[in-house]
Amino acid sequence: MRNAFFILLLTSAFAACFQSSEKRTLPILGERDISPAGDTVYPKIPDFAFVDQDSQVVTNATFKDKIYVVDFFFIHCPTICPKVKKNGLRIYEKYKNDDRIAILSHSIDTKNDTVAALRRHAEKLGIDSKRWHLVTGEKDAIYGIADNYFSVATEDPDAPGGFDHSGRLILVDKNRHVRSFCDGTDASDVDRFMKDIDLLLAEQFGQ
Repeated sequence: MRNAFFILLLTSAFAACFQSSEKRTLPILGERDISPAGDTVYPKIPDFAFVDQDSQVVTNATFKDKIYVVDFFFIHCPTICPKVKKNGLRIYEKYKNDDRIAILSHSIDTKNDTVAALRRHAEKLGIDSKRWHLVTGEKDAIYGIADNYFSVATEDPDAPGGFDHSGRLILVDKNRHVRSFCDGTDASDVDRFMKDIDLLLAEQFGQ
């Protein structure tokens, strides 16, 4: 993962150097490959299937023709999650009436964060499940897909709450490419991230 993070940061920095502020577009992040035909192949979020707070199966098809924001959390997190959710709510409030964008939060405490617990948490947050999916599923599937989002999710008995995870918010385009990320605990970085969301909406929907 360290190599992936390094490549991610280099990709982002390299793209920023060659883009003017007036015409800036977001890079596609991650290590690229070349197909046998010589085409550039960008990393994509793989197929997934999780269950949200309404007991609905959430898959890639849920986000068809949408961009979406991703994070990893657990309900009883004693450290970064409350800050990330507070800033996530800022994003939710700004875009809650925009059908082109959704939020996907993966619980990494698959034992305790049941569907019922996620539903209660969603009610506490005051969020619409059509806009913001809190999901659970097979532990290995959730932990594994964190790598594809350039995030971290793992059990760690020495970490607060028993889990080690990133406070990142990650932006994914409608083609399953990661396009931006921010520190979800940092309000100013989230401000910058929301500008990236607006850039991506303009790029992918022409508005």
